[in-house]
Amino acid sequence: MASLAPKVDLRVKAVSVDDDRLTVDLMDGRSIAVPLAWYPRLFDATPEQRRNWELAGGGYGIHWPDIDEDLSTEGLLRGAPAPRSAA
Repeated sequence: MASLAPKVDLRVKAVSVDDDRLTVDLMDGRSIAVPLAWYPRLFDATPEQRRNWELAGGGYGIHWPDIDEDLSTEGLLRGAPAPRSAA
């Protein structure tokens, strides 16, 4: 008997960032969209810095080398904004 449950694959397929939102497309077809304001480093980055991302953690994370920002698909799915700095 075949399972009707879709296969879950939390690896990153694509990333897009605009002035308001970070959108991450997953290999299993889902998309996660979160407010860019949740991630101050990305929010303050230039469009070029935002476009310069690479896969990390075996495809389960995203790294922006120009701004030293790292996000995981697990954290994005939990709806976890960046921790507030104790400035």
